[in-house]
Amino acid sequence: MELQLALDLVNIPEGIEVVKEVAAHIDIVEIGTPVVINEGLRAVKEIKQAFPSLKVLADLKIMDAGAYEVMKASEAGADIITVLGATDNSTIKGAVEEARKQGTKILIDMINVKNLEQRAKEVDELGVDYICVHTGYDLQAEGESPFEQLQTIKRVVKNAKTAVAGGIKLNTLPEVVQSQPDLVIVGGGITGQEDKKAVAAKMQELIKEKAHA
Repeated sequence: MELQLALDLVNIPEGIEVVKEVAAHIDIVEIGTPVVINEGLRAVKEIKQAFPSLKVLADLKIMDAGAYEVMKASEAGADIITVLGATDNSTIKGAVEEARKQGTKILIDMINVKNLEQRAKEVDELGVDYICVHTGYDLQAEGESPFEQLQTIKRVVKNAKTAVAGGIKLNTLPEVVQSQPDLVIVGGGITGQEDKKAVAAKMQELIKEKAHA
């Protein structure tokens, strides 16, 4: 089980400062969609250069032109690239083929997918590396959480690893960890805290404990 830190709404120098604080306790740094929109793939390149031992995920949320966008993100140094589960299979296939060539991985973000179970099954057969249940920022505000969705996809996903994102905090982490995802994605649950390092350390401890349990 790995811990991914999602960096949103920060510029590159601030992002580097945040990662420095918690680098010892995380496995993957996510360059969130807002950062990619603000800064471009340069953000991926600079974070990767600053932290060569960490994996970097580029949250492009690809919906079209899968192969081309995966190629560009891979060239910038991304290890994992996101594609939306709501897109069509040909975009996902193109992304997966290109990722294989580049030695990178594809994470399918299931945000706003209508029939989660059926789509997870279909996507799993396309050779993707991760399938992620994701309660979007706007839905979290309405009190939704990703735990039940995680259990739903765990039932049907046979090949891909599973990931979970959406408002996870230290006090809700134990519940998430019980469902045994391979990847836990935390944003504000770390970046919004006073002592980021302590929170990240505690989260990593919970994740590693459960992984060995």
